[in-house]
Amino acid sequence: MLAEKEYTFLEAPRYSCALGGAYMTVLGMEKVVPILHAGGGCGILQTMGMAFAGGFNSVTPLGGNATPCTALLEKHVVFGGEEKLKEQIRSTVKIMKGELYVILSGCIPSIIGDDVDSVIQDIRKGTDFPALIHAKTPGFAGNSYDGYEIFFDAVIKQLLEEPGRKEKGLVNILGIVPAQHLFWKGDLLKIKEVLGKLGLKANLIFLEFSGLAALKKIPFAELTIVLSPWVGIKNAKNIKERFGVPYIVFPGVPIGPKQTSEFLYRVAEQLDIPEESVDRVVAEEERFAYRQFERLADGLVIFGANSPVAVAADSNIAISLTKFLTNECGMLPMVVIITDTPPIESQESIATELTEGLDSVIKPEVHFETDSYKIREILGRYKFVTIYASSQEKYLAQNEWQALHLSVSFPSWDRVIVERSYAGYRGGIVLLEDILSKAVVPFV
Repeated sequence: MLAEKEYTFLEAPRYSCALGGAYMTVLGMEKVVPILHAGGGCGILQTMGMAFAGGFNSVTPLGGNATPCTALLEKHVVFGGEEKLKEQIRSTVKIMKGELYVILSGCIPSIIGDDVDSVIQDIRKGTDFPALIHAKTPGFAGNSYDGYEIFFDAVIKQLLEEPGRKEKGLVNILGIVPAQHLFWKGDLLKIKEVLGKLGLKANLIFLEFSGLAALKKIPFAELTIVLSPWVGIKNAKNIKERFGVPYIVFPGVPIGPKQTSEFLYRVAEQLDIPEESVDRVVAEEERFAYRQFERLADGLVIFGANSPVAVAADSNIAISLTKFLTNECGMLPMVVIITDTPPIESQESIATELTEGLDSVIKPEVHFETDSYKIREILGRYKFVTIYASSQEKYLAQNEWQALHLSVSFPSWDRVIVERSYAGYRGGIVLLEDILSKAVVPFV
């Protein structure tokens, strides 16, 4: 069902504002210091609303109450906050040691018209100042996904320089939004491991010991891989236009042997890696993964195979999850609700992935919805045994739909997730462990 939705309000949306997305993105990198040019509550509210809701994670030592913030008040609305920002930048650089400082301007300075870029120019004059960039991220600029893209746009325009030459085997990874994507840490590490089997070096940008060094590597890559049907594509296009780095789009983080093998063959084709090299990796990995899969076969037959399922999740997890459950586990997808905000031009390709991309005579009805009340109404029209969604559906699953439930999408208040991952050849095994563990509980 493809339609553009406009609401005056949303009930319990599954994302934060642009500032929240950019803030979590910055905190996902080491030695990168956020400076919030915003009201005093923005940082701590994002800690509660995104980091905790994203698998109950603590933010880094630079997050939460420790985040430098101009804490703008009424007087700054009247007289401007530029002088306060100058003072905050100087004190932050003096007290908090980092390699890159990122000013994230919120709603107040964007409304009153603070010229943050001029402040940066003034403060740099005549000094050997550390790397400093500005991302304009008022809440009304969009949601968490937009904030992620706005940050990378700022990096591309303000920080990156033309490379001397490309680095053999280096590939950028985009499309996974920290905190918003529950399994972002574990998934990135698995993608790095999988690509390493082809002799490639994944520039994850996040989770590296130097965030600045990882960012500066972007122009040196031979390829950018976008692991989302829409998030990060704009950035990948800008990287290609400015630095000549080609990109490919994979609709989500690959889950299980089939998707992971398809992923490797696509990457190898783009980088002219001999097919026989990929064949060897695929044969070895699939052999082991399917051997492990057999250990779950009885449980799957008893509790999962041919059972109707529902999915309500971000597009990149919804696509990968639905394909794995259908194509490799024999489950029957009844309904898939995409709960992020893909643009209209991306919705048709997402719906195609979720229908034509399935090896099943049962095709799910696909909906695009962010309002939690409407999501509840949609799910109530279907019969299913298991639902893969956010923690907001947990008690509805038990009390209204009498279904098993697993949180796989933001927000997740009922799971602690650090390195948990469903990505790669063996990620599907982990997923089945999680859901079958819930199925056997009544028998314990």
